[in-house]
Amino acid sequence: MSNAADQQAREAAEKTLFDLGMKQRRTVLGDQYVDNQLATRKSEFSLPAQEYITRSAWEGLWSRPGLELKYRSLVVITILALGGHRAELAAHTRGALRNGLTEENIREAMLHVTGYGGFPKGLEAFRVCEEAIEAYRLEVAAEKGEGSSA
Repeated sequence: MSNAADQQAREAAEKTLFDLGMKQRRTVLGDQYVDNQLATRKSEFSLPAQEYITRSAWEGLWSRPGLELKYRSLVVITILALGGHRAELAAHTRGALRNGLTEENIREAMLHVTGYGGFPKGLEAFRVCEEAIEAYRLEVAAEKGEGSSA
């Protein structure tokens, strides 16, 4: 059983890991996406999951040395495509572009998904990635003020 000092130390450590993880999450996915996720998934039920994922994945995995962010993105989009996780694949495809992967890199990764994971998974992954790439292009154009004023 832990005492009050142990509990305070744990809470401080968790806050530090959360803050570092949130910084990394925003670097990869962008402020707009993260803000939207936090706003829509802030219920008492799901908040612990958001906090855990931010501490363990975003700080614990994404912040490790040994792989540049773009290579981590390549690994993640491949795993998500093989798992059929459409929403996360779309978000991480945009993140991969933010991290320096090219559209060609993503296309080649999805060809590997198709070859090793099967045609249905690969075709679905291509659809999701293509939509995400187009959304990313529009986001970048809007940031640069290149959107239409119609």
